[in-house]
Amino acid sequence: MTQLSEESKKEEDVVKDDDEEMKEEKEEPQTPLLTMANNNFLISLSEGQVAATEKAELKEKMMAQIKQDNMTPYYQFLCQSLGWMEDEDLVKVMKAENDKTLAGFDEKEKDAEKNLGDSEVREVKLARANYLAVIGEKDKAVAAYNDTDEKTVGMGGKIDLSLAKIRLGLAHADRDLVKKEISMAKVQVEKGGDWERRNLLCVYEAAYLLMSRDFKAASKLLLDSVATFTCYKLFSYNTFVFYAVISSLVSLDRVTLKEKVIKSPEILQVINEMPVLKSILFSLYNCQYNDFFKALAEITKDIKRDPYIADHCGWLMREVRIVAYKQFLESYRSVTLDSMAKTFGVSAPFLDRELSRFIAASRLSCKIDKVKGVVKTVRLDNKELQYTETIKQGDLLLNRVQKLTKFINF
Repeated sequence: MTQLSEESKKEEDVVKDDDEEMKEEKEEPQTPLLTMANNNFLISLSEGQVAATEKAELKEKMMAQIKQDNMTPYYQFLCQSLGWMEDEDLVKVMKAENDKTLAGFDEKEKDAEKNLGDSEVREVKLARANYLAVIGEKDKAVAAYNDTDEKTVGMGGKIDLSLAKIRLGLAHADRDLVKKEISMAKVQVEKGGDWERRNLLCVYEAAYLLMSRDFKAASKLLLDSVATFTCYKLFSYNTFVFYAVISSLVSLDRVTLKEKVIKSPEILQVINEMPVLKSILFSLYNCQYNDFFKALAEITKDIKRDPYIADHCGWLMREVRIVAYKQFLESYRSVTLDSMAKTFGVSAPFLDRELSRFIAASRLSCKIDKVKGVVKTVRLDNKELQYTETIKQGDLLLNRVQKLTKFINF
């Protein structure tokens, strides 16, 4: 009996060790420069969004990382952008370390060219490029990655270089660099990329699309990557799920939202760790509009603190409110303004202004009878829908023709 219990304990220990090892492999840390960029963004926000005490803690963490990696260029950038007082003595010490390290790479490269082969030369070039990226020397790092690319034979290695440059572009908010390298990586992936790098590229592209306010395309890429996410260098899995849910709320219909998000085991596995995100998702789907508006107010704070989607906070909140209003009105031919306001937990005058604005912008198909205090849903038949869509497409075509004419005349 004792022997069996000892064997069982050993098996449990083996399983426990194995689980811990898998967890460590899974939770690869975010690239330090991206962490620094996120903290930089938070410090740049007003004290109403980020408290002074939190900013002080973030600055302390950033300075520790700067000193650890001798990030002279990035430190000088932060001093300039955030108004920090530059420590000249610290700059001298870090600059000396940078020069020493870079000189070491030069010596290694010369030795590799003279005594070793192309593979060893490439390794030195890559190490130099990675070092320049770490210390925040963006332009020189990009040039070094391009130099490394010339010595890279395998397509997988070339894709990795493009991904490294995309991370660098995201860290420095250089959208042109990110866009260029995503296009390059797509071509490389089609030529010979494996499934893991394809999945990584999907997430990298989704991050760019979020920054560019293309939430529909971002949602598709994010949801396609839910089961195969390994992009921990970019952001954590919880952050990934946050982006997937937020982008889906404004781009998917109710049926697809249930199929792709509500029923996704991968999303359900972690969404309990994000109560506000869970609340806004399920309250919208379950038509609990009062809870939905409360969650909307809370999640606005999280969105404003996110470097990828903060600029689109107003647009996102407007679009998700329109989704909720449409979903509610689909169930009624008419409803009193007071009743609808009570359902959403807002005042009737506020709702009147909201609906009027969205009706005027042709975002909601309804009318408000101010005398009776009633909201009437307008349901277009197929012919009217086709006519409306034709007019819309015609306007788009005319706009494109006008732009093309200006370009040709120019």
